[in-house]
Amino acid sequence: MTTPIHVVASIIHNSEGQILCARRSLQMPLPGYWEFPGGKVEPGESPQDAVIREIQEELACTIQVGAFVEDTIHSYETFTIRLVTYFAQILAGAPAAQEHSELRWVPWQKLRSLDWAPADVPAVERVIEICEKGYMNN
Repeated sequence: MTTPIHVVASIIHNSEGQILCARRSLQMPLPGYWEFPGGKVEPGESPQDAVIREIQEELACTIQVGAFVEDTIHSYETFTIRLVTYFAQILAGAPAAQEHSELRWVPWQKLRSLDWAPADVPAVERVIEICEKGYMNN
């Protein structure tokens, strides 16, 4: 098995209990699937620092990283990723898609209605479980 590509993602939430979801564009692998925004961890970078940098690059806003959510290893046909997710809140700016075809604020109760990238599904399920217990606050 090849070494997984280490990626991080943020589960950005607002005070209304909505989660920011990002749809992959036609120029990205797995086009059309929904995901939590994020990206690759660079050498020497902590997962938290990586997700802050990636959100600045992908959404042009600044976040505060909160609680750990999920750590998943998923093998696609041609590559394997290790996806680590964290709750986050926006500190500055408004999310604007730089790479994705669409951004959407989705109530946590409706997350299953989107067609998620397979690697993101365990995090979706964990977020729903956490929110059902009322634990979403950082």
